[in-house]
Amino acid sequence: MNRIPRTISELVALAAASFGASTFIEEEQTRIDFADFSRRCDIVASAMLAGGLRRGDRIAVWAPNIHEWIVAALGAQSMGAVLVTINTRYKAAEAAYILRASGARLLFAIGDFLGSNYPAMLDGEDLPALEQIVVLRGDAGRHTPWQDFLSRGEQVSAGDLAAARAEQTPDDISDILFTSGTTGEPKGVMTRHGQNLRAFDSFCDILGIVEGDRYLVVNPFFHSFGYKAGILACLLRGATLLPHAIFDAGDILRRIAAERISVLPGPPTLFQSLLAHPRLTDYDLSSLQKASTGAASIPVALIRQMREVLGFKSVISAYGLTECCGLVTACRPGDDAELVATTSGRAIADIELRCISPAGEEVPRGEAGEIVVRGYNLMAGYFENAAATAETIDGDGWLHTGDVGVMDDAGNLRITDRLKDMFITGGFNCYPAEIENIIASHPAVAMNAVIGIPDERQGEVAMAFVVAKPGTELAADSLIDWCRSKMANFKVPRRVALVASLPLNASGKVQKTELRKLATPG
Repeated sequence: MNRIPRTISELVALAAASFGASTFIEEEQTRIDFADFSRRCDIVASAMLAGGLRRGDRIAVWAPNIHEWIVAALGAQSMGAVLVTINTRYKAAEAAYILRASGARLLFAIGDFLGSNYPAMLDGEDLPALEQIVVLRGDAGRHTPWQDFLSRGEQVSAGDLAAARAEQTPDDISDILFTSGTTGEPKGVMTRHGQNLRAFDSFCDILGIVEGDRYLVVNPFFHSFGYKAGILACLLRGATLLPHAIFDAGDILRRIAAERISVLPGPPTLFQSLLAHPRLTDYDLSSLQKASTGAASIPVALIRQMREVLGFKSVISAYGLTECCGLVTACRPGDDAELVATTSGRAIADIELRCISPAGEEVPRGEAGEIVVRGYNLMAGYFENAAATAETIDGDGWLHTGDVGVMDDAGNLRITDRLKDMFITGGFNCYPAEIENIIASHPAVAMNAVIGIPDERQGEVAMAFVVAKPGTELAADSLIDWCRSKMANFKVPRRVALVASLPLNASGKVQKTELRKLATPG
C-alpha cells in the first residue's frame, strides 16, 4: 500500500487490491483473505443500507474478539455509519447507557459469552433509538440472526453502495468510543477516518509491522488499541490478524508457539503473566519479534525479560488516550530498556507535546507539569457535549490530558501522576467517580469514596471507603458481592473500609490524599 487511505472504506478496498489472497484473519478454522474481507464488508454495508441506515448513523458492537466483530464494524463504517464499541465486561445498565447516549440504531451482539446472553441482558432497558439487535453467534431468540441480516444485502445494487461510499470524506466521524471523566458520566469521544489512519500508519512505521507479520490481538477490540493498533494496523500493512477472545497466559503461549506469532502488543500485566507461567520454557517462542506496551510505571527488569526471555527483537512503550485517537507518543526501536521502561517515548510525527504549569505556561525540561497535546490526532469533540469539549480543548487547540509528566531534553515523556483520579486496573481505565455513583445507589450506603491502591498483579485496584446509613447493617464482603452484580469486574473494589465519616475539606469535597494515607496494605 503506497499511500495512506482517506477513509476506512478506502482502506478495505486498497488492502484487497494490495494483499488480495493473503490471509487477513485467522480464527480457529476460519480463514478470511483481504479480498474476501472486502466482499464481506460490501455485504454488511449493503444490508445496512437495505435496513434504512445512512451515513452518520451510529451502530454499536458488543462482542469479544471474534472475526464477526471485525466484519460488522468495518462493514458498517464502509457505508458511512459511525462505530460505537461496548466493553464486553459491562453489565446491562452500563451497556444501555452507551446505547442511549450514542443514539445507536443497530446493535451487533454475541448471543452467549462467559455465561451471559448479551441481548437478553438488555431486556427491560429503555433504548428508544435502538431498532434492531443482530446476533453474531449463538441463539438469536427474538432478535435477528447474523446470516439473516446479511441476506438483506441482496436488495441493494452495487451502484447504490458505491454512491453511499462516494459521499464519505476523511473528516467524517468513524467512531465514538466512550470514556468516563471525573464526573463519572461516560463521554463519547468522536474521531475521524483520516486522523485515525494517519496515526496508526505512523504506529506501524514505528513498531515495524510489515506484510506477513502474524499479529495476535489480545487487546479487546472495543478498546482503541485492539481496534486501531490491531485491526486497522493489520489492514494498513497486510499483516495476518489472529483474534484472541479470553485472556489465559497458557493459551497465549500455546498460540504463540503453534501459530508462529510475531507481533504481540499488550499491557505490562500480559507479559508479566507470560513470564510467570510455570510452563514457559515448554513453548517455542522464537517467532516473537515485536511488542508494544504502556503504563505509567513499568519495571526495567520487565523490558529486559521481554527481550532476553521472551525473545522480542523490538520492544517499545507508548502513551495515548482515547481523545487523541489512542496514540500520542512512542519509544523507537533501539531505545534501551531503561528508556522504554521509564518513559513513554517521544511524540509521533506532526504532534506537539508540552508539560505546562497551572498558569498555562510550558515548564522547563525536567520539571513536572500537566501534559497537553496539539495536532491532527485530537478528537472532533465529545458527542453532543460541547461544554465538556470546551473544558478539555482550550482556545489555542491544546488538549488537556489531566496527566502529569516530565519531558527530558530529547522529548521523551515520563508520566508521573494524574491530575484526575483515574487509575488503571490490568490495562483498563477505572474512574472513581463512576464507581462511586454506582455504590451510592446501594440502599445502605450514605457516602462513599473510591481510590486506586497498588496491586502486584493488576497494577492498581479499587478500594472503597464507605459510610453506612444509620440503622442499617452493611458488611464489606456483601458490598463487594453487590458491586460484582452492578459493574464490570475490573471496576469492583477489592477492598472496602467501613468508616464513620469521610475526610472533607472546607468546601465539602473528599480529601483523597487523606484516604490514601489510610489505605495501608491489609
